[in-house]
Amino acid sequence: MSDPSTRRTADRPGGSSASSRADEELPPQDPAERARAICLRLLTGTPRTRKQLAEALHKREIPDEVAEEVLSRFEDVGLIDDAAFAGAWVESRHHGRGLARRALARELRTKGVDSALIDEAVARLDSDQEEQTARELVARKLRSTRGLDRDRRLRRLAGMLARKGYPEGMALRVVRRALEEEGEGTEGLDGLEDGLS
Repeated sequence: MSDPSTRRTADRPGGSSASSRADEELPPQDPAERARAICLRLLTGTPRTRKQLAEALHKREIPDEVAEEVLSRFEDVGLIDDAAFAGAWVESRHHGRGLARRALARELRTKGVDSALIDEAVARLDSDQEEQTARELVARKLRSTRGLDRDRRLRRLAGMLARKGYPEGMALRVVRRALEEEGEGTEGLDGLEDGLS
């Protein structure tokens, strides 16, 4: 026989888990309270930019002036910090995915980060660090291209770097060097630059 308290909860429309979720979803009636609750929920677990939060508030029909006031207050107390977000994003995505400055800047633009903050964040990656990461990416992928002719190897490896935002000149230089170190000749590959752009 089932526990009566469980049965009572289950008899309610939606059951216990659905009703507790519904209670969490029920927004306070005051738009400012609703906006604060939405922002806090969205900021739990993952940082967000001011623009991302503003878009979320707009979708939930929070009046613009209320959203602006709440977002400004969140910035004042440090809950929203686009500069810190951009810095952490660059650090994480460069080391985790091997993305170059150009790709990182593109991603930050889509998140609504201000251009000056983007420039500041990506400037923390210097050319030497970026090139070292490109070398590591090529070294990891090099083995999987063995057996292909040298032109296809160069195109495949340089294309991989290009998709991650590395400049064409750097990509070709890094790939050529890796192929040469492996003993693969790279003479006659100068004309491939046109095929990569």
